Amino acid sequence: MGSRKCGGCLSGLLILLALWSIIVNILLYFPNGQTSYASSNKLTNYVWYFEGICFSGIMTLLSMIFSALGIAFSGYCLVISALGLVQGPYCRTLDGWEYAFEGTAGRFLTDSSIWTECLEPAHVVEWNIILFSILIALSALQVIVCLIRVVTQLSKILCGTYSVIIQPGII
Repeated sequence: MGSRKCGGCLSGLLILLALWSIIVNILLYFPNGQTSYASSNKLTNYVWYFEGICFSGIMTLLSMIFSALGIAFSGYCLVISALGLVQGPYCRTLDGWEYAFEGTAGRFLTDSSIWTECLEPAHVVEWNIILFSILIALSALQVIVCLIRVVTQLSKILCGTYSVIIQPGII
């Protein structure tokens, strides 16, 4: 009985995390709430991997049946989001559109004085840092929840409490 309640809670939590990942990834397409950068392809290249929409979002919703895939997809989102965070945003600088902080190995994350190198879109550094960080946290939680689900399912199978036969009248 307790494992059913726990399984239901984990499923509900995964659905919530997946929906938030989709929303956050969609927001990455609109730096500072503006649509012009997405339509002119002036976004960080890691945004185009759809990690929050497809892999941490939709695929995690479908992975209720396949928790092991949920671990892999959420792990993918975690890694790609971390790479996007470390690389920094694609922005307009005095030299044109480029990855202004690509060679800094993520040091720009702790030195906000150099964020002004990105002239456009406005606040794109903060935008990327916040949203990629949220995706990292959500994905890490999803990996943990999926691991718990895999362990729970394995323990049910190995301990003999996993019912393979559908019994009439029991829902």
